[in-house]
Amino acid sequence: MDEIIRAFSPLPAFARQSFTFDCGTEFAGFRALEEGIGACSWFCDPSAPWQKATVENTNKRIRRFMPVTTDLAVVSQRDLLHLTRHVNDQPRKCLGYRTPTEVFMAHLHEDR
Repeated sequence: MDEIIRAFSPLPAFARQSFTFDCGTEFAGFRALEEGIGACSWFCDPSAPWQKATVENTNKRIRRFMPVTTDLAVVSQRDLLHLTRHVNDQPRKCLGYRTPTEVFMAHLHEDR
């Protein structure tokens, strides 16, 4: 949770209001998000992947470059950032053929 807090802290509060997790034990410290950055945490029901469709779709995209058997401990931070940029710079039909980066940046610059 410390890494999530560190990564999302620079964003304005409206851009980090909530996080949705699956039921993995790695998210047991979810309360730290509320204490650290004021974000609510939500959990998907077990065996309900449709409740986190964007995560499932993104995982599928990542698996094109990094199989499920990949040991993330040996993948460099540089390579992870490169893959993140690549995935977020691909236009999506569901976003009107804009990229996730474009949509997020537009959201950040909306008048509040």
